[in-house]
Amino acid sequence: MQWLELEGAANARDLGGLPTADGGVIADRTLLRSDNLQGLTPADVKLLVEDVGLRTVVDLRSTHEVESEGPGPLRAVERVRHVHLSVLPELGEMTDAAVDALFSRRERTLERYPDDPMCALYLGYLEDRPESVVRALRTIADTPGAALVHCAAGKDRTGVVVALSLTVAGVEREAVVADYAASGTRIAGIMARLRASPTYAPDLEKRGGDDEKHRPRPETMEAFLTQVDERYGGPLAWLAEHGFGESDAQRLREKLVA
Repeated sequence: MQWLELEGAANARDLGGLPTADGGVIADRTLLRSDNLQGLTPADVKLLVEDVGLRTVVDLRSTHEVESEGPGPLRAVERVRHVHLSVLPELGEMTDAAVDALFSRRERTLERYPDDPMCALYLGYLEDRPESVVRALRTIADTPGAALVHCAAGKDRTGVVVALSLTVAGVEREAVVADYAASGTRIAGIMARLRASPTYAPDLEKRGGDDEKHRPRPETMEAFLTQVDERYGGPLAWLAEHGFGESDAQRLREKLVA
């Protein structure tokens, strides 16, 4: 796991080196993932932009989150493009910490997959905001240099978009699941940063529970990918149904695979 040791983010890593089923690997410095970027220091910005070659940020947070948090340090860097693509229904002041608020439609959400509420939530991203998911993958494919995908914690919304991207690139499922679960090793730092934020702290306080409640479990990503297979014929079929065809998939593979 290629962690990016940033002062202002707890869950940042380069996905380079992940193995594909045909013996290849994801290229270094093409696809990055992270939690919220609001706290980046000047040294963090230099590492990402000058050393890693960051050129595009794909921000999966809701409009409320973006407006509440305000512009982060990377917004001042002209060579970095920012693409905002919320994967949540825009229902007022919504954050990904406010999962219980999303569950104002709780019955419908849980009906998607009663055995795992987080898997049910992930399936909701595909149902509620397919255009954002597709555009996120297309943005990654078209980025010259490194693309960084992030949300608030960098584990759920980011986890789904990254899992789909890696799957299209041919990464073995075991490695996709392991990358998703790796955020759990940083859960204390992730949650400390969220609890220190006026945007996320109130939602977390309402939900209660310790850090373990928020730790991503490999079984959740396994269930999500299995459900995408069973319901839609797999990630490629779901993407094709929403306008991301074979030529798009090939561009993404060429971008990501060394």
